[in-house]
Amino acid sequence: MTERAAPFYCPYCGDEDLRPSEEGHGAWECRACNRAFQLKFLGLLARGLTAESPDGGAS
Repeated sequence: MTERAAPFYCPYCGDEDLRPSEEGHGAWECRACNRAFQLKFLGLLARGLTAESPDGGAS
């Protein structure tokens, strides 16, 4: 089994001083802004789903 990827920076302040939280799986603490956050995998997108261009057509 492979190790899960860790976040590279805090989503709130952008600092890189992160530590795993004791709250559970996927929880992280930022030492710079003193915030805790959790990462969660939601699932895969449907195959072939793409963003539309501003003119309404597919790019």
